[in-house]
Order: sequence, then C-alpha cells, then structure tokens
Amino acid sequence: MPAEPVAPPAVTDDDPGGRTVRRLVTVVALAAVLPALYLPGRVHDFFDLKIYMRAMRWWADGNPLYDYVQPDRVQGELYFTYPPFSGLLLRPFALIPLGATVTVFTVLTGVAVVVTTWWLVRPLADRHGLPRVFTVTVAVLLVLAVESTRETITFGQINMFLVVLILADLLFAVPGSRRWAGVGVGLATALKLFPGIFIVYLLASRRWWAAAVASATAAAATLLAAAVAPGDSWRFWTHELWATDRVGRTDYTGNQSLFGLLSRITAPEKPDRLLWLALVAVVAAYGLWRAAVAARAGDHLAGLTLTGLVGGLVSPITWTHHLYWFIPAVVVLADAALGARRPAVAVPPATGTSAGATPAGVAGAAGPGSRAGSPAGDDGTSTLDSVARRRWFAVLAVATTAVIIYGVVTFHDWGVAPVRTQTPDQFLVRNTYVLLSLLLLAALPVRRPASPAPTTRPPAAPREKLHQMDRGPE
Repeated sequence: MPAEPVAPPAVTDDDPGGRTVRRLVTVVALAAVLPALYLPGRVHDFFDLKIYMRAMRWWADGNPLYDYVQPDRVQGELYFTYPPFSGLLLRPFALIPLGATVTVFTVLTGVAVVVTTWWLVRPLADRHGLPRVFTVTVAVLLVLAVESTRETITFGQINMFLVVLILADLLFAVPGSRRWAGVGVGLATALKLFPGIFIVYLLASRRWWAAAVASATAAAATLLAAAVAPGDSWRFWTHELWATDRVGRTDYTGNQSLFGLLSRITAPEKPDRLLWLALVAVVAAYGLWRAAVAARAGDHLAGLTLTGLVGGLVSPITWTHHLYWFIPAVVVLADAALGARRPAVAVPPATGTSAGATPAGVAGAAGPGSRAGSPAGDDGTSTLDSVARRRWFAVLAVATTAVIIYGVVTFHDWGVAPVRTQTPDQFLVRNTYVLLSLLLLAALPVRRPASPAPTTRPPAAPREKLHQMDRGPE
C-alpha cells in the first residue's frame, strides 16, 4: 500500500490583521501630532499672502507696485519683493475675497505636498518592497510636519508651487531629454529668483539644451511682464532687486543662509562682504561640483537636492520656509540606508554552493570619496564598512528629520532687536539649518543606479557541430 502523501505545512501570512492595525495606529498617531505642531504658526495668520493681496490691490488702484509697504513687528517694514511676473499671476486673486484666496492657496499647497512626496517616495517604496500607500501616507504626514512646510502654509507662501515646477522638470523632463525640459525651472526663476540656481546646475551637469530652454523661458516671462508693466519692471531690475533691506533683517535667526550666519556674528554691524563672497564661492563651487557628479552618475534627485542646499546657503536671505530641500535629502539618505537593490544574476553554482542559489548584490551609495561606478564591496571596502555606512546614513536621516520637524523659529521667540552671537551654543542653535546644510552638502550620498541583469544564454555550439546538425545524420 503506497504511503499516504504528506501535505505541505500550511503557509500563514504574518499576522495581516495586526499589521494593518499597526499601520493604522501609526498614521493616526502622526496625524494627531500635526495640530500641536501647527498651533504656534497660527499667529502668522497668512501674513505673507495678505501682503501679496494688499500689494495687488494697491497696484490695481494705479499705484507703483514696489511702493507698497506694511509695518512688521520683527522686520520693521515689509514690501512686495517678488519679480513683476509674479505680480501678473497674483493680480487676478485681488478680485476675489481674501478668505477664498487663503483657501485656494492652502488647498493647492496641500495638493502640491502630496504630489511631490509621491514623486519622491514611490520609487523608494517600489525599490525596497515597501507597502506603497502606507509608505507614501506616512511620508506625506512627515512632510506636513516639517517646519518649512508649516511656515509655507501658515504664512501663505508660494514655495510649494515652485517646488512642483522644479521637481517635474529635473526628475522627469530633463532625465528623459524632453524638448520642453527646462521650462519648469525657467518659470520658477521668473516667479522667484531663488530657482535660478538650478539653471546653473543644468549648466554644470552639461544639460545645455535644458539650460538654454530654462534661460529662454525665464527671459520670455520677464519680457512679458515688462511689456505689461514697464515702469515697475525697470524699477525692480535696476534697484529693488539689490536692496536686501526690503526683505527684512539679515541678522534675524529665521534667515538661515551664510550671510545670515555672518550677520548674527557681527550684529548690529553688517558683515564683511568680501568674506561672505569668498564663502559663497567655495560653497557654490563644491556643492555644484558634487551636484554635477550626481547628475552624471544618474542620481538626479541627489543632484537637485545638493543644488537646492547650495541655493539656500549662498542666497543673502533664506527664510526657513525656503528650505524644502532637506526633505528630498532625507529621501536620499533613507534610500542609501536601506541599500538599493540589484536584480539577481544567474550564475553557475560554484563548488560548495547548492544548485539554483543566486547571489543578490546591492548597489551601494557613494560618498564624496567613493568610486561611483563600483558596486558595494568592490572598491576595497569590507561588508562591515558597507553596513557601517548604511547605519550612518540611517542615523543622519533620522537626525535630519527630527531637526527639521522641531525647526529653528517655531518654538522660539528670537525678539526684535539685533543680538550678536556670542557663545558656541548660541552659534549652534541660531544657525542650525546653515550647519545642517553644510553637513549634508558633504555627506549626502550619490546613489548608483542598479545594474541591469545580464541576459543568460546557453554556451554556443562549435561551428562544425552546428554544420553537422544542419545536414542531419550521414
């Protein structure tokens, strides 16, 4: 009597119900923390957006756009400081109630956060086999918790709209060599001058066509504004652009740029301009060099992130809501910490290896001193070194996330009077984002794209044998 077949053991899922509950609890817990983080920002009451709208009404009444001024507790006086092209796009909002404008801007900013986070995090989730919806949902909640996002929303800033244009261009159009590549960066530059650093990035990474398109787009938008408002355009480009005092006090802690750092050291006097320009030259040269290396290695996200960090450092005024670029930096660090996957390569089993076993390599993350073309472990580093690097990237990702969520200005009242930085702890606390940007500029890894799996072919038969096979048996 034949032996009764033994049924294979039942394979049970790893507690799917419990996993779902844990994910739900995580999402609910993060969402519950958000109101507490946004509570201090209520005092902003969409202050910047209200300045824009009042300036637009002032302009619509026939007054010079750049004559509009509004008192401010910290900065003294604030003006409309954006290029005239921004005024053209904002002016129609002066025709609708302010409450409706606030609602529209807030909703669109939220949509921009979701869209851009999806662009950044979905590839990471897919690469590492993470649950896509849960991972992106957690990421969106964390992005909403970051101080730059909170300040953007509570002040009513336009930063996230610029981020959408830049990411769409540099993550999709430029890598895909689209004919319209550069349009997004050009429009963002015409709206607010900060994105002009990404045109320099395109030049540094030898994307000549995209750089030309971006420059032409920015010029066309600027000329359009000049045709509609020639007087205001002439005044902006010849005078107001160079008047940094129109934007606010450079020594205020919210200004997280190199110039802000120097201004806090010398306050109430202005810092040495030559020293500042020398620091700008060094930081820009190093940062854009690393960004170009990343772009040529195929890591477009690291390239644009490094460029954004450079822009924040070298600009005379970089408010906390400008520093979105810490968010993609965390994504790059998290991806490097998880270890980018490579397709398994089928090889004949070696001695002592069971048939069918296939080693799986992991594409490493190259730091500034690593060889960008060699897989992890092939550049003379041991497996322990590779693990240590991934742990370092994980620690840096977590620390960066914690810093940018707590922030620099949300939970501190830095007062209204210029105060000189005098102690090491003051220097650290008041320049947190500047120092973090410098650290990331040096430490952000350049990820190597996974190598495609080679096509496995059977050994070719000798030509003579093929000839005999074609003739058949003799």
